[in-house]
Amino acid sequence: MDLGLSRQVALVTAASRGLGAATALAFAREGARVAICARTQETLTTTSHHIAQETGAEVLAVTADVSKAADVTHLVNATVDRFGRLDILVINAGGPPSGNFMDLDASAWEQAIQLTLMSAVRLCYAAVPVMRQQGEGSILAMTSLSVKQPLDNLILSNSLRMGVVGLVKSLSNEVAADGIRVNAICPGWTHTERVDDLLQARAAKSGLAVEEEMAKVVTSIPLDRIADPEEFARAAIFLASPAASFITGVSLLVDGGQYRGAM
Repeated sequence: MDLGLSRQVALVTAASRGLGAATALAFAREGARVAICARTQETLTTTSHHIAQETGAEVLAVTADVSKAADVTHLVNATVDRFGRLDILVINAGGPPSGNFMDLDASAWEQAIQLTLMSAVRLCYAAVPVMRQQGEGSILAMTSLSVKQPLDNLILSNSLRMGVVGLVKSLSNEVAADGIRVNAICPGWTHTERVDDLLQARAAKSGLAVEEEMAKVVTSIPLDRIADPEEFARAAIFLASPAASFITGVSLLVDGGQYRGAM
C-alpha cells in the first residue's frame, strides 16, 4: 500500500530515541523528508545520522525542548525554512515522572503541564498557520493507553494526556475545513527505555524483580507480549499519512488489546 508519503515533510518531536525515533525512521523509509528534535544534541545527532544512512532520506536535526515556547517556535520555523513546507506534525514528549498523587507536589504538576499539555498546545499554534496556508496538513499527538484506562502510579500522565485528547478532538473540528486532520495515537506497553524505567520504578515500589513486574504487565495483554516500537510506528505513520485522508478526531489504541472497553 502506498501511503503517499514520498517527499512529504514530517516533523517528529522528542525523536532521538524510543517511539519518536521509531516513527521518524518509519516516515523516512516511506520516502518522507524528516525533521526531528530532542533536548540532547549528542543522541539527536546519532539518531539523525542513523536515519539518513539507513534510508537515504533528508533529515533535519534541531536541538529543542518542546516544553519551552521559544524552542517550539524555532523548531517549526527551522523545518519550514529547510523544506519549504510542513505536511505532518507528530507531537511527542518524554513522559512525566511516575508517582501517586501524594508522592508529588504542585511543582511536579506545573512541570508536567508544560511538558505534556502545553508542548502540544504550542506546537499546534506554530504548525496550524503553516498548514492553513498550504491548504492541507496532518497533526498526530502521541498520548497513551492511559487516556482510556488509567495506569497505576502514573497520575500525571493519566491526567494530562486526557487534556491532549481534548485538544485533539476540539481542534480537529475547528481546522477540518482548512484541510487539516488532527488525531491521537495511544500506545500501550511498548519496549522502550521509558517502559524500562517504569518497570524499575514499579519493582522498587513492590519489592518484586523487574522481570516479575513485566510478567504482570504481559498477563494483562491479550496478545501476550508487549509491542516493538516498529509496530507502533507503522500504525502512527499510516494515521498521519494521506492514506488515512478521511480519518480525523480519533484516538487509535495500539495496545495489543489491553483496553477491554467497547468504546
